[in-house]
Amino acid sequence: MKKGLYILLISIIMISCSDFQKTLKAEDTAEKFKLGLELFEAGKWNKAHRLFTQILSNYRGKPQAEKLTFMHAMCSYKMEDYYIASYHFNRFVGSYQNSEKLQEAAFLEAKGYYFLSPIYSKEQKETIEAIEKLQLFVNAYPNSEFLSEANTLVKELDYKLEKKAFEIAKQYDIIKDYKASVNSFNNFLFNFPGTVLREDALYYRLDAEYNLAMKSIIELQQERINTSINYYNTFKKSFPDSEYMEEATRKIEEIKELKNTFNIKS
Repeated sequence: MKKGLYILLISIIMISCSDFQKTLKAEDTAEKFKLGLELFEAGKWNKAHRLFTQILSNYRGKPQAEKLTFMHAMCSYKMEDYYIASYHFNRFVGSYQNSEKLQEAAFLEAKGYYFLSPIYSKEQKETIEAIEKLQLFVNAYPNSEFLSEANTLVKELDYKLEKKAFEIAKQYDIIKDYKASVNSFNNFLFNFPGTVLREDALYYRLDAEYNLAMKSIIELQQERINTSINYYNTFKKSFPDSEYMEEATRKIEEIKELKNTFNIKS
């Protein structure tokens, strides 16, 4: 029984493949559209895409063009060819301003760029571009059903940029380029005022300034001691219960002892 079902399944698949190859090589665009639609609805994105690509230009200006253009772009999207998908969705949006699929196409165009964004440790050109595309969508369609997801994607991409900037600043601290670390953390805090990494950034900024003060030449030490104390006060005020507080307090006590050796008024 099982062997018979298996043979039947294989036969159906072979017939289906044979029909596809036959239609693919045929000249009948209507038949290609029909089979392409069936394959599209069955989730056979690659095969549907091959058929749609063949006939897309034949339907330009015809009533079926809108649906065909959208499905063609969707096939690329489902095949995870996001750059090409976004390109075709962009053309769809420009060509069919009155389409009921307009907002979906505009969102998927922007979302395609989201998928092109690399991990935070790499160059973030695509991430910035994805944020811009998604923000354009949010601004253009503030009442869209896709608005919530678009905002979620923007937040995720924003965090990737935050993480990138934070890790660069922290790396300067690790390699003991403390001046560059302090400058980078100051830029980070200015550029990302609402960051979830604020606690870490304030602590590591203090740590870098502490090391600068402890290792400075005498001519620069007083200013850096005072800056360290200011950074500590900012950190303590912002995160009094931080897991870093004990270590931060130990560092600032050392700074104050150093300050006293210079007879600097507290």
